[in-house]
Amino acid sequence: MASTETTDPTAKAPARDSGIAGVEAGLDALETTATAATSFRQTFVNKILPPIIAIAVVLVVWQALITFKIVDDPAKLPSPSDVGNEFKDAWLEGRLLEYIWTSVSRGLLGFLLALAIGTPLGLLVARVKFVRAAIGPILSGLQSLPSVAWVPPAVIWLGLNNSMMYAVILLGAVPSIANGLVSGIDQVPPLFLRAGRTMGATGLKGAWHIVLPASLPGYLGGLKQGWAFSWRSLMAAEIIASSPDLGVGLGALLENGRNASSMAMVFEAIILILFVGIAIDLLIFSPLERRVLRGRGLLVKG
Repeated sequence: MASTETTDPTAKAPARDSGIAGVEAGLDALETTATAATSFRQTFVNKILPPIIAIAVVLVVWQALITFKIVDDPAKLPSPSDVGNEFKDAWLEGRLLEYIWTSVSRGLLGFLLALAIGTPLGLLVARVKFVRAAIGPILSGLQSLPSVAWVPPAVIWLGLNNSMMYAVILLGAVPSIANGLVSGIDQVPPLFLRAGRTMGATGLKGAWHIVLPASLPGYLGGLKQGWAFSWRSLMAAEIIASSPDLGVGLGALLENGRNASSMAMVFEAIILILFVGIAIDLLIFSPLERRVLRGRGLLVKG
């Protein structure tokens, strides 16, 4: 008696389903591991502890130069305690925050003005060939020109006032912001622009919804460089064009220390200038950069 054997085409389906489920579970686990929030201990070890160690090493080396009399002239290298006393006196007299606010308020306002001018200028240079050929090289030349070179003509044109400070900041920062946006737009894939035109995003609408979002990484690089130029330009202006009517910013503090032959005051100004630059980067530009890169899948969360 012949027996017939039937073959069920779905007999291996459970095995295939379990295999697919296993792959999906593995991918989910990998994604969960990659995006899991880091603990405070990991954050402390990876991000907080290294700069603390670096600062401690600098202070130890600095004090060692004084202790072992490698540099035994306080007029050339004050001790960390002398600089600390300078900070303490400025804080108790209520001058420390005034120094910082005077410069930071000017720097941020000047940078915002440069942003308002540099962004449409960069967009115009990137999208209009005639404008690019006409002023593109000029922007590159202005970007390479030291900001301090603009202080004397700004003083002659505008006098010793805040307008002169803002003019120097604009001349230093606008070319960097515009060139950063031009570089970012040049890196936008042409497919994005064609897709935008197909969906009706042309002119200002296309610039706002397609060009600017696609060029954000390069644009942010230009913004960071623009802030650096703004800050350097402001410090140069405050050092050279100091006046009682302008108040005492960090640059003026540095110049006052030089005039008084007080290296402790000079070091106080240098440390404050460095502190503000680092703080602005950590509080504003680094979070923006991480958010943009993460949105493009270029940075793993956490």
